[in-house]
Amino acid sequence: MFRILNFGFCVHHASLSGVSNSKAVQQSYKLARERYAALGVNTDTVLKQLARVPVSLHCWQGDDVGGFENHGGALTGGIVSTGNYPGKARTPDELRADAAKALSLIPGRHRFNLHACYGEFGGRKVDRNEIEPKHFKNWIEWARSLGIGLDFNPTCFSHPKSADGFTLSHRDKGIRQFWVEHCQASRQIGAAMGRALGSPTVTNVWIPDGMKDTPADRRGPRERLEESLNAIFQKKLNPKHNLDAVEGKLFGIGAESYTVGMHEFYLGYAVKNQTLVCLDAGHYHPTENMADKISSVLCFVPEILLHVSRGVRWDSDHVVTLTDELHAIAQELVRGDYLGRTHIGLDFFDASINRIAAWVIGTRNMIRALCIAMLEPHKTYKQLEREGDYTSRLALMEEAKTLPFGAVWDYHCLKQGVPVGETWLAEVKSYEKRALNTRSALPS
Repeated sequence: MFRILNFGFCVHHASLSGVSNSKAVQQSYKLARERYAALGVNTDTVLKQLARVPVSLHCWQGDDVGGFENHGGALTGGIVSTGNYPGKARTPDELRADAAKALSLIPGRHRFNLHACYGEFGGRKVDRNEIEPKHFKNWIEWARSLGIGLDFNPTCFSHPKSADGFTLSHRDKGIRQFWVEHCQASRQIGAAMGRALGSPTVTNVWIPDGMKDTPADRRGPRERLEESLNAIFQKKLNPKHNLDAVEGKLFGIGAESYTVGMHEFYLGYAVKNQTLVCLDAGHYHPTENMADKISSVLCFVPEILLHVSRGVRWDSDHVVTLTDELHAIAQELVRGDYLGRTHIGLDFFDASINRIAAWVIGTRNMIRALCIAMLEPHKTYKQLEREGDYTSRLALMEEAKTLPFGAVWDYHCLKQGVPVGETWLAEVKSYEKRALNTRSALPS
């Protein structure tokens, strides 16, 4: 049975010390509300909408993509987590407690995204194609206790049968079948999670398949991958319980010259089969604008999954910061009215800083970017555009960059019962002293 360690998820914080500071936040919000109202934006309506947008936090930030399998082994498949900041989660209970602490510092009600290697196997060696919903029952009970949903991913890396860099596109039929069975089992687990929690699980398939140097045969692996995917998705699952997604990539470590599941392959597959396609902000060329892909892709698929990350020179999955790229993603979701068709998740892992702080920084930035985008007078932008008044459109877009969105964001945090401004960091530091700093070797 799982345990929620006594670090408290449902704690309502004194967001700022003293009543006067709380009043200051409310007074600043009142002035900001008037400023936005003059532009036709109702900030109260915006904050109600913002509170309904869930972001799926990724389990692998909490333990450096380690998981809880028993066969061990180093990370493979282009997965690298750098840094050795003390206090990473060593057990499922510790990871759940850390995630609950992070969630308590983030406004809104969100989700948690699990990889298959994070099951609890009772000390037994359970191979990837043998995993079942019962191995995740503690995660389901934990999520239910917090009132959140879960998402899921097959783990097609860091395994002896992926050691040569190929899984679902492997030339060996037996190895392909092993990974097909693993992904089939993962879909069943996703469906069990969605059914138990009353919220559909997005089960996302990503594989590391590719070659370091130039291949002689690009066609064969892609045809085998399509065949494997067809076998995985052959059994139809209730979309109220499980939604299937496929995720492409430009390249990875060990797959610099050829990635079997590139963006164009999975986009074509998703359009043909009407699955979700996952757009990962770190999986394109550094000069590509992922935000621009959203409206294009959603012309042809019903929904999308976003993995919001921050690539630096390559797919390095840095903690999400409030960059121009993040602003563009949020603006496209809001201006295009795509939030109802988009599942937002995070994907980064940084072991050089406090792992809980990384979750909080990245998630708050994703929500903050959405807040800023919702506060824009985007209906006015569109009206000016329809009228051909591009001068006014540009002028208004530039003026909007210095509107008092910070006051609205602070008020949102206050209303949601989480720390305002940087005050959340003190709670993380306190948690670090009493919990993270006690972790060294695995508990007996």
